[in-house]
Amino acid sequence: MLDMLHFYLIASLILYLMGIYTLASNRNMIKLVIGIEILVAAVNLNFLALAAFTSGQGVLGPVDPLAQTFVVLSICVGGAIAAVALALIRNAFNHYGTLDVRELRRLRE
Repeated sequence: MLDMLHFYLIASLILYLMGIYTLASNRNMIKLVIGIEILVAAVNLNFLALAAFTSGQGVLGPVDPLAQTFVVLSICVGGAIAAVALALIRNAFNHYGTLDVRELRRLRE
C-alpha cells in the first residue's frame, strides 16, 4: 500500500520538476502557460494521492469527496486561467509580432 503512494508521489515530483524546468528554460509565452499547467497537474495529483492515503483505506480505497471537489474546482479554474492567458498571448502576438518574453521586455523600455 505504501509503495503505491510512493509511485504517485514520485510521479507528482517528476511532473513538478518538468514544470519548473519548462518555466526556467523557455522564453515562449505559450510554453510558459503549458509549464504552469503541468505544475497544477502535479499539485492535483499530489493532493489526490495524499487524500486517498490518509482516508484509511489506502490508495486503492475511497478518496475523500472534499479532496475530489477541490481538485475538480482547481482543474476548472486552471482551464479558465489558461484560456484567458492564451487570449492575452494571442493579442500580444497580433500587436507585437512575437511571443518571446525577452523581446517583449525590451519593447517596454
